[in-house]
Amino acid sequence: MSQAEQCVELARQAMSRAYVPYSNFQVGAVIETAEGELFSGCNVENASYPEGTCAEAGAIAAMVMGGGQRIKQIYVMGEGELLVSPCGGCRQRIREFSDRLTFIHICSPEKGIRKTLSMDELLPYSFGPNNLL
Repeated sequence: MSQAEQCVELARQAMSRAYVPYSNFQVGAVIETAEGELFSGCNVENASYPEGTCAEAGAIAAMVMGGGQRIKQIYVMGEGELLVSPCGGCRQRIREFSDRLTFIHICSPEKGIRKTLSMDELLPYSFGPNNLL
């Protein structure tokens, strides 16, 4: 199994663990760091819906907790005919730990990777840590 296939499978597993009693919309995410470590997350809702945590935010928190600092690639998986891409807030969260060589893979359980975007394509003209120097 290739690294990409492994990440797609881990995203599928993360998606299946999502806690979504209000929207019933499961999302899973897997981050591969520059060092090759893998971290996953799922979306988690609560009774004060729509307050909750996106899958990407969960995976980023797991990465930071595990000592990671750079996202090499992130796989985001959700169901539906349309692409399930990161929300605006998650695009900024991903940007915080990314560079121009970071790739975002938008996936579905049935088709695997459906579209791949660079960070610049996902969030053009982004504001990041280097803007504060």
